[in-house]
Amino acid sequence: MSGTVPGYSPSFKRPAETLRLRRRRARGPAGPGPGGAGDLGPRRAALAAGLRLRPFPAAGGRSAGAAAASLRRNPFARLDNGPRAAGPPPWAPASPPRDAGEPFLDFHQENSVAQKEEFSERTTVKQLFTTSHQQHSKYDISSSESVEFPVDWSIKTRLLFTSSQSFAWADHLKAQEEAQGFVQHFRATEVHLPENIQDPRLSVELRCAFPQSLIYWLHPSLPWLQLFPRIGADRKLAGKTSPWSNDEGLQQLLMSEWSISFTSLYNLLKTKLCPYFYVCTYQFTVLFRAAGLAGNDVISAVLSPTTRGLREAMKNEGIEFSLPLIKENDQRKQKASKTSLHIEEYECKTEPEEEQLNSDEDEEESFSWLEEMGVQDKIKKPDISLKLRKEKNEVQMDHRPESIVLVKGINTFTLLNFLINCKSLVATSGPQAGLPPTLLSPIAFRGATMQMLKARTVNVKTPANSDYKDQFSLEITGPVMPHSLHSLTMLLKSAQKGSFSAGLYTHEPTSIFNTCTQMEKISNKEVLEKELANCGLHVKTLKQLTQLPILGKSSLRFMEMDNYTCNWRC
Repeated sequence: MSGTVPGYSPSFKRPAETLRLRRRRARGPAGPGPGGAGDLGPRRAALAAGLRLRPFPAAGGRSAGAAAASLRRNPFARLDNGPRAAGPPPWAPASPPRDAGEPFLDFHQENSVAQKEEFSERTTVKQLFTTSHQQHSKYDISSSESVEFPVDWSIKTRLLFTSSQSFAWADHLKAQEEAQGFVQHFRATEVHLPENIQDPRLSVELRCAFPQSLIYWLHPSLPWLQLFPRIGADRKLAGKTSPWSNDEGLQQLLMSEWSISFTSLYNLLKTKLCPYFYVCTYQFTVLFRAAGLAGNDVISAVLSPTTRGLREAMKNEGIEFSLPLIKENDQRKQKASKTSLHIEEYECKTEPEEEQLNSDEDEEESFSWLEEMGVQDKIKKPDISLKLRKEKNEVQMDHRPESIVLVKGINTFTLLNFLINCKSLVATSGPQAGLPPTLLSPIAFRGATMQMLKARTVNVKTPANSDYKDQFSLEITGPVMPHSLHSLTMLLKSAQKGSFSAGLYTHEPTSIFNTCTQMEKISNKEVLEKELANCGLHVKTLKQLTQLPILGKSSLRFMEMDNYTCNWRC
């Protein structure tokens, strides 16, 4: 090549060496020229590092020039950026010896095989996950021939309905339709829709009933603050304007107005004009239910989560309450102890004995100073081991689902006065300092502000085989209470021709409200249902709320309506 290209310089055959020489000249005195003994330094270092180097180009000849050109490297590449040797580098872990008949794979082939194996493993895991999910869903989904799903007393923060039918009927409501929906809510008008609406966009009844099902009532109402949820909302409320935080007079005014609204709600509940309402504090949530709901023949209230301090304060105020989950766990333990083996019974008995011995040793150590003073006989040693053990068990269940408290009957009125006068009901520091609890109700009450859940429709195209199909969704956000969930499903059942699915997102601290607090049958159930007829709810919604809760500590997560048959999963 040097003979055919005029002005060709042999130094271009080794551009890496040329760059090395330029760097050395910039640093200091020049070293030996190319081809000398100094050129072997980098090569020896590369060989010591286990790198594969190209041979020196042969001198003269067309064939030698062609061979050198075929091995020419990028002049701007590093010395160690060439093709790797067949053997593994020194830092690589030792691999097991190969058989003589086993074919040798280079680096790229090994990578490709590893990637294929990893992909197959991922595919297998995905198939297993899908299979297990299907099996899990098979047992979790409770199907029935009815169109109803079990009552869910938790508060939802978001609903996502999807269907193959369009939700265009819920878009761009006319002012007259929205106003008519408000009037129907104020007058507690029951809307009875046909089972199948041919064209939902032309159904005025449907479009008026939709805003009616989105209405709820709130106190206090501060437009710049999101007042639900309150538990764990410090980060969302941080930096918001709160002029009452340092003004005691304003705090007292807010609490005075809140007390009036709270009392108004309780009076409506007592006269069966309000079915239920929530009191949401920064530490716990209270659900008040009228007589006849959730299997109770009297007014009931459930609080969760609670602490030992709160329960002690309620006892001091004379409030009688029960811990339904603790009682249920004790009954299960008793049944398990009767059917267990004698060995297990012996182990269960020895554990408290060991604890008793340890506690006795601690007590002896704590009273050893009395012996040193010689007055151990004059002072009676108090027996506090049982009390300490009981307090330890009570503290361990704090802030847990097991700490749910049930108050019934006239004690709910005492609970009302206790909450109004409870100083720990309002935070004294942080973003929620001085802010009264949030009251949520399905009907209007004194001092309440009417609010609406936010609705948004989205249309997307999803791949189906070799084509795309339309997928329609309706998103509802806000504090979705049980009556709104049931009302919306009744509307969608008619508008979507009995086929849709829904993802339900729950405010987790309220899932425990699905615990069944009364297993006995109500003798005057029909009378109580008639008395609740004026509470402002649809007759079908009211009938669902009178059922016994069956979800336990969980809540509805997924719902599917297929051909007017409801399947659900927790």
